Amino acid sequence: MRHVVFNQKGGVGKSTITSNLAAIAAHAGRRTLLVDLDAQANSTRYVLGAAADEPAPGVAEFFETTLKFTVRSPKTADFIEATPWDRLHLMRASPVLEEMHGKLESRYKIYKLRDALAEVAADYDEIWIDTPPALNFYTRSALIAAEGCLIPFDCDDFSRRALYGLLEGVQEIRADHNPALAVEGIVVNQFQPRANLPQRTVQELVDEGLPVLQPYLSASVKIKESHELARPMIHLDPRHKLTLELQALYAALRPATKGRAAKR
Repeated sequence: MRHVVFNQKGGVGKSTITSNLAAIAAHAGRRTLLVDLDAQANSTRYVLGAAADEPAPGVAEFFETTLKFTVRSPKTADFIEATPWDRLHLMRASPVLEEMHGKLESRYKIYKLRDALAEVAADYDEIWIDTPPALNFYTRSALIAAEGCLIPFDCDDFSRRALYGLLEGVQEIRADHNPALAVEGIVVNQFQPRANLPQRTVQELVDEGLPVLQPYLSASVKIKESHELARPMIHLDPRHKLTLELQALYAALRPATKGRAAKR
């Protein structure tokens, strides 16, 4: 199963959600690949820590090869590395992605990521893709390559207004490029159950029939410690409330994952 986590708004927790769900999948015994398409490389640093500063081939180097014609192209596995966490592998990001964007878009390399992930599909039970906060070449590549899309939502009016256009963008990608793509659901992040505005905002989404997932992810300072230490929550504090919520969210997604696997 290939999941993409996407929202055009920054600061909604895309990297945190992607990395933690990938880490939970790997901890549960699933062979898991995390693909970081954001030039900020937050997911890369989250799972690698200081090792993220060491040079290694990743997504940028993969895309660079697509711009050059060679008789024998490198294998996708050449751009994948192990992480400190068992069964969790990574295609790392780097700031070079920002520089390459225009050239990749003009050369229409939009299907190359899909083809690369198909090449390693038999090696992984799950693939999780982190995206930049924009509907750009990298995000479109991810949506074309994925089977399921998760949309983080941080409970404010700006996010709600942007949500409808975002859903339309995903549906357009599905209609034009990837009929297998499904919106798996909206992930409510940084939820404060005692505050009226988040409760009202989320309930309005539910009342509109939008696919809001349970459980909602609580706001917690523990996640900042998790970022600083470069330890996903399942490894930092397995019994923490937020860890349990992330595990429950992952479990809620597993029926879809099993269903897709059965159809292969």
